Amino acid sequence: MEMFLMAAAMSLLAVAVSAVLFAAATRDAHPPAAASPAKQAALEPQRFFASAADAAPDAAAAPVTDPVPIEALLLRIEQHIRLEQAAAESFLDTPSGQSLHSRTTSRLVN
Repeated sequence: MEMFLMAAAMSLLAVAVSAVLFAAATRDAHPPAAASPAKQAALEPQRFFASAADAAPDAAAAPVTDPVPIEALLLRIEQHIRLEQAAAESFLDTPSGQSLHSRTTSRLVN
């Protein structure tokens, strides 16, 4: 019984010391920044795969591309969805390993 009480007392002491050390280590670990990263990201213009620092410094050197019409994008997405649904239905009709891993004829990545 004395061994059990000794182990319990040592465990409680170890937990208390760990809690004190953890509290001391995490106190003021992150000083308040001027603006949080979420607010900075919301204020920056949206860019895909590049930040404002990665953007071309000379706007005249960057190639100008015409934006793709929304209707064309929607049409391509709808076609892809139809092809994927047809592939899923054919798998449900005759399930096999080959039909599960076969690619559709869609131009978009599966």
